[in-house]
Amino acid sequence: MGAGTCGPGSFYIVEKVTLVGENDSTIILGGAVMANKEQGSIPSRSIHIKKGIPYYRIQTYDADGKRIDIYARSEEEVIEKYLRAKKEIDDARMRRFNPTVKEYSERWLEMQAAHIQPSTLKGYERAVKKYIIEPLGQMYMVDVTPDDIKLAMVEVSKKSSSTYGLINMLFKSIFYSAEYSNLLQQNPAMRISAKGGTPQKERDALTDEQVKKLLETIQDLPPYLFVMIGLYAGLRREEILGLKWDCVFLDCEVPYISVRRAWHGDHGRPDVTTQLKSPAARRDVPIPQCLTDCLKKEREHNQSEYVISNSEGGPLSYAQFSRMWNYIKVRTAGERTLYKYVNGQAIKKTIKTEVGQKCRNRDSIVYSLDFKVTPHQLRHTYITNLIYNGVDPKTVQHLAGHENSKVTMDIYAKTKYNNPNILSEVVNEALIVPASDTEERTQ
Repeated sequence: MGAGTCGPGSFYIVEKVTLVGENDSTIILGGAVMANKEQGSIPSRSIHIKKGIPYYRIQTYDADGKRIDIYARSEEEVIEKYLRAKKEIDDARMRRFNPTVKEYSERWLEMQAAHIQPSTLKGYERAVKKYIIEPLGQMYMVDVTPDDIKLAMVEVSKKSSSTYGLINMLFKSIFYSAEYSNLLQQNPAMRISAKGGTPQKERDALTDEQVKKLLETIQDLPPYLFVMIGLYAGLRREEILGLKWDCVFLDCEVPYISVRRAWHGDHGRPDVTTQLKSPAARRDVPIPQCLTDCLKKEREHNQSEYVISNSEGGPLSYAQFSRMWNYIKVRTAGERTLYKYVNGQAIKKTIKTEVGQKCRNRDSIVYSLDFKVTPHQLRHTYITNLIYNGVDPKTVQHLAGHENSKVTMDIYAKTKYNNPNILSEVVNEALIVPASDTEERTQ
């Protein structure tokens, strides 16, 4: 055992020499007695001779406690490599107990995958990436303040109220989860206001005249059956597209549809499962005669197990559903955007079409509708018609498959209690002016 200098500013003690073979040997050097201030304490090094070539080696442990070996031809190089590795290991250990917003948000999304639909998770991932990771991703979770989140929500406040509510929920859920895991002492998103964004203009239910016009327009077109089920059974889009004939009962005393499956778009591919939106969505819906007749007619020539299917008998993909709904959109009058290509450059032009005009590109298509229609509007029309015809809120809630009665009551109140014509008789009966004593005696 001897001593010698092995680098600038420090000297080491040779503890042991082990001859491995004619060409291999290892010399283990002791820990630093004196080291450069900027380097701090450097672990023991060994000189490993492999095929006659000496290598310096430092052994250390990564963030998971696994041993790693660092090699270099010179002592200065192996120390430099060790210091770089040590910084990365220290950062990894710190992130484990103090992750960045990006790291923890991605971990939180992975945890949600076990109990939410793939389509819902995909929406969460897009929202988290754009509105949480983009502005705050590089910050450590413990460094995020309420002001940081408020600043991030400024951009979100320019979006719709539904988008604002979603991002607000995601911020709070992610930071509540971190707080529950003892990564934070307090949730900085706790007091962020849940109200914000631009209120969306809700589409009203279709009138009887609009329903009649819509059905006449698409009588022999692909979306007709979808529209009929939406208007007269009130099923959600995913419930209609996931409906199979084994859940359609037309020959019993009271025809009905049993909602047991739902369609989901997973990476563009259809996925039909028994996982519904909520337990309340599992329901049996009695159907009127007009829909019964329509379904009987469809069943006569439909060879698929799905009520609405593609040409191969399977469920529609998202793209196929969009093409089917386009039969309605192209027959709706209003502003339309056209593109004309001149010398490879697209020239945008906006035109206004009117009811009765023919489509410029296809003479067989006539603009017949002066109102826009969405798939959800069919369901909203169904619920509104139930309320107008005196069906009580609890029954409406069951038929619509609403888990929360507040959703039903909000529609109920808007439909029934916000209509002066309906309330006039009730108000006049409730607020009769009492007769005077003189009038009573005269009577």
